[in-house]
Amino acid sequence: MQRSLILFVLSLLSALYLSRNALFSRFSTKRNMATFDLPTMQKEWRKVLDELPDTPEKIPAFFFGHGSPMTMTPDSESAGRAPASIMRWGGASGPLATFLKDFGPALLKKYQPKGIVVFSAHWETNGERLVTDYGDTNPLLYDYYGFAPSFYQVDFKSRGDTALAQRVVDLYKAAGQRARLSPKTEARGEDGRGFSGPGLDHGVFIPFRIMFGNIFTDIPIVEVSIDASLSPEVNWDVGKTVAKLREEGILVLSGGLTVHNLRDFSCFSPDTAKPAHIEFDRAIIEAVKLKDDAARKTALINLVQHPGFRACHPREDHFVPIYIAAGAGDGGAARLVTDTYGSETVAFGL
Repeated sequence: MQRSLILFVLSLLSALYLSRNALFSRFSTKRNMATFDLPTMQKEWRKVLDELPDTPEKIPAFFFGHGSPMTMTPDSESAGRAPASIMRWGGASGPLATFLKDFGPALLKKYQPKGIVVFSAHWETNGERLVTDYGDTNPLLYDYYGFAPSFYQVDFKSRGDTALAQRVVDLYKAAGQRARLSPKTEARGEDGRGFSGPGLDHGVFIPFRIMFGNIFTDIPIVEVSIDASLSPEVNWDVGKTVAKLREEGILVLSGGLTVHNLRDFSCFSPDTAKPAHIEFDRAIIEAVKLKDDAARKTALINLVQHPGFRACHPREDHFVPIYIAAGAGDGGAARLVTDTYGSETVAFGL
């Protein structure tokens, strides 16, 4: 009896040890991605982009990683502003910037959109959607601080479109939600970070500059505010309200980051990320991959209750945009376009 008990305990300890090793092996795999094989990663996401259905009659909605000001500049110019591992991962030569260079042209070629409606983690309003109506030239809002002067001279030339902006407003009003146009003569209002000027914020112009080039005036861009409640359910409805645009030749994009904690810079690179960061990042991927629509929605909504959520997001602003994209693609399948740590891109409504 005693011998059997000892064997049982040893077996249990062995199982726990193997389980622990398997768990930390997964962590190590993710962390070691800082020494990433970028050509292999690029080959994988290009394959997914190629395989997305050619359905311009119902364009998928996308959640994407919008990056940071450092994503658009040579790593040498950003030296000293972040740890080397973060710059290697999230800088201009890292996987996100490389992906965005492929992502933009692929969207234009596959869907030939008539316009782009974009939501950003950097524009929140309470209970009312504001929609940019900036006319022939979209101004830029340099809503960041502490960078070199060159970061405030970056240009991205694009245009708005009153008809598209009004169509967005009309969709919200038809759904019983408050919405109105916001002209360039009006400050956008503080976005939770104290910036109040008009213009496309850096959650739009930085990735779009990489995706579409410095001058992009062929297709109008309209930005819409997210809901300042930062509620997953409310922002899901914010996205669902504009789903009709996908059948009207409009590309709906929603930008944020799946990991974003400025209080803990270790979170931004898999080389330095803690187990809580890695576990949460993996949970997002597992939720997106669920085939059943209802199960996937439940899993996505429940991510804000994940034990690692607060380690990755002290505030929900950068994660909420995934719910807007999911809402805009509600009722369709989802596919992970790239599982790049901290900046996954997901297609909804396939």
